[in-house]
Amino acid sequence: MLLDGLLKRVVKHGSLTVIDPKGRSFHYGEPVHDGTVVIRLNGAFTPWRMALNPKLAVGEAFMDGRLVLEKGSIYDFLETVVQNLGPHGELPFQVLQRGWEKLMRWWHQFNPEAAASRRVRHHYDLDGRLYDLFLDTDKQYSCAYFPAPDATLEQAQLAKKRHIAAKLKLKPGMKVLEIGCGWGGLALYLAETCGVEVLGITLSHEQHAIATSRAQERGLADRVKFRICDYRKLDGQFDRIVSVGMFEHVGVPHYPEYFSGVHRLLKEDGVALIHSIGRSEGPGTTPAFIRKYIFPGGYIPALSEVMPSIERSGLWLTDMEILRLHYAETLKHWRMRFVAQWDKAKALYDERFCRMWEFYLAASEVTFRHWGHMVFQAQLTRRVDTLPVTRDYMLEDERRLAGTEKPQRPFAKTG
Repeated sequence: MLLDGLLKRVVKHGSLTVIDPKGRSFHYGEPVHDGTVVIRLNGAFTPWRMALNPKLAVGEAFMDGRLVLEKGSIYDFLETVVQNLGPHGELPFQVLQRGWEKLMRWWHQFNPEAAASRRVRHHYDLDGRLYDLFLDTDKQYSCAYFPAPDATLEQAQLAKKRHIAAKLKLKPGMKVLEIGCGWGGLALYLAETCGVEVLGITLSHEQHAIATSRAQERGLADRVKFRICDYRKLDGQFDRIVSVGMFEHVGVPHYPEYFSGVHRLLKEDGVALIHSIGRSEGPGTTPAFIRKYIFPGGYIPALSEVMPSIERSGLWLTDMEILRLHYAETLKHWRMRFVAQWDKAKALYDERFCRMWEFYLAASEVTFRHWGHMVFQAQLTRRVDTLPVTRDYMLEDERRLAGTEKPQRPFAKTG
């Protein structure tokens, strides 16, 4: 088996047993013990597919029931393999495949307005009850910020909103634009806690409807508005611009127009904060499984791909923070909550969808924990003297906001 030779070469640490479609057992790594991961493969061609195109075929095999966990979870299996592959996940015979993916990545990331709208709806217009199953009570679908290891998901997501607000240096009455507003949680927080007016834009009809309803329920409809709009079509200028978890959907070919758009929409003395996933190892490609099933058109950039567009836009990079393991912990919470609500997710879709979603969460967590993914927060201005020359104000504002926050209202369940 080609897969057998590959696993013999790769798995040196940890313990993995594979039962092939003929019922034969193969063991890799350290001797069998209680923590050994055991997988069973079904279908004559499954091992070949997994060996030749693992970034797509492993996820598809698990999703279709051709890779079954006899012992351990899909996360345990992925972690065992990933830790043995090293920090960049290199497989010896995939040079040609990597070259083809790099050649095609510009096409995969080409997101004109019509394509961007369609691809956003693919993921974010799923049944809203799905997200209720695993997100926090404010339905924050981006990296949380864990000020302490034992923080709950709800505490960490609130800390994330506070952390971002402190970097924006907000004053009551300011006009804020949120590019990619999700279900409205951050916009509502900024309006309630900081006394600002917020316009949130999205391409998701599901998110727009829920965010608008939330603003009305909270009595904030006069200060928080939501629109279905591409940032490229928006007019006006704002005191502050914030974007959390949207930049991953822009695509490298569109970075110049994105940052030119931020410059155009930002007042002369304005501040922008861009929160995005990034990769530490340099430019790469989106794994085929994620691109095909989860985030079509999505791409996680290296900072070396982002900075040239910022520089050419005329914006100042006034602060950059790297959040390393915060997203790994966020995804762990999401994965465990999703698995605990498996039957409810299955009732919404089916078993195959549930396996697809668990694989997506598990693979993402492994990537952030072992393969160099992180989150960056880039603070941008048009003028060099817009903000204080030290970072002290961020910590001061963060502490002040923590003392003025209103109690968090649970998100109203969908449906």
